[in-house]
Amino acid sequence: MEGRIEILVADDHPIFRSGLVHLLRAAEGFSVVGEAGDGEEALARIREARPHVAVLDVDMPRRDGLGVAQAVAGERLPVGLFLTMHKSERLLNAALDLGVKGFVLKDSAASDVVAAVRAVAGGEEFISPSLSKYLVSRVRRAGGRHGLEGLTPTELRVLRLVARGKTSKEIAAELFVSVRTIEHHREHIADKLDLSGSDALLTYALEHKDEIL
Repeated sequence: MEGRIEILVADDHPIFRSGLVHLLRAAEGFSVVGEAGDGEEALARIREARPHVAVLDVDMPRRDGLGVAQAVAGERLPVGLFLTMHKSERLLNAALDLGVKGFVLKDSAASDVVAAVRAVAGGEEFISPSLSKYLVSRVRRAGGRHGLEGLTPTELRVLRLVARGKTSKEIAAELFVSVRTIEHHREHIADKLDLSGSDALLTYALEHKDEIL
């Protein structure tokens, strides 16, 4: 992006926050426009300063980093966000679901923070390399929810019949197999599509009927 990148840094540990601020101020084209020691202060300063990027810690008093990210997304504030945190697949997924574009572990912040801010300010994503295995899992789950490529021809045929409102008994009769076999097919299909719940497969089939039929 053109011009200086304006940044807000929020962390409740003064020494760590001071270190981040020092690194960012030393980087070419960066301007730290504010600091905050808790989530409520961070959100107030984001609303006031409208920085290009907010660097948030996950664990902060009064409102955590995810809470700040949720508020920013809800208010559609024009700021990119990335979090520093401990290694956690659950928190990474929660942050990405909220639109957070960067994720840096605290133990690699010194080496990654500048690159992360540049990426987020440019509309790109930056995730600490040590979290890459979590991203692979996320992509696989997303592919499962929206893709049919992993199904066998028989499983796809069963799913098509489910989309047409057929019961397991009716499908079994049409395919000349036992009801138990159809139930096994349904279980395998649900596993491949990462679905859970008694009606999840039917709901999926109806929602993706145009793709399936």
